[in-house]
Amino acid sequence: MIFKKRMNGGYAGVDDEDAGRGLVSDENALQKHVAFFDRNNDGIIYPWETFQGFRAIGAGYLLSFISAFLINLGLSRKTRPGKAFSLETLMLGVEVKNIHMAKHGSDSGVYDSKGRFVSWKFEEIFAKFARTHSDALTSHELKAMLKANREPKDYRGWVASWTEWITLYNLCKDKGGLLKKETIRGVYDGSLFQQMEREKLATAGKKKE
Repeated sequence: MIFKKRMNGGYAGVDDEDAGRGLVSDENALQKHVAFFDRNNDGIIYPWETFQGFRAIGAGYLLSFISAFLINLGLSRKTRPGKAFSLETLMLGVEVKNIHMAKHGSDSGVYDSKGRFVSWKFEEIFAKFARTHSDALTSHELKAMLKANREPKDYRGWVASWTEWITLYNLCKDKGGLLKKETIRGVYDGSLFQQMEREKLATAGKKKE
């Protein structure tokens, strides 16, 4: 595995009339998920910050460049409603506080419409699709999940979900080709990205010695 330290999370679930039980009440999990890419912590993620974030977790230059362009192009206008066309809007900034407004369809439903973490939806992923190992997904099982989550004619959602999960699988699968439950949990709250950056820095430091 890439990560030696377990990510236990520790989310406290509360009842919610709109989205059921098991929500993060004190913080927006989706904001935490993307905040890693806000490299200067100003609340706006620009394409070059997305690029830096992908590089920080070990993605190659080409993947980082393509991801930065496509992600910011797809999310910027959705998270900055009402912004008049200007040089600033051409910079494709993504506002962290409004990231829930950019949720796409055909996803797992682990984030609700307000960007909160829905724990029972997270557990449902493994109850439905983890057939080989109860705490991990194989490549085949991951693709089965993506297919099952597709909403009719939601082509953008299909592409977005496929891109997100396949990128995650390629970057974070273990030596046996498994995407571990603890790794996926870390993606949802952003802690995985921080861990990956620390791992990369530590590896780079050893090479210099």
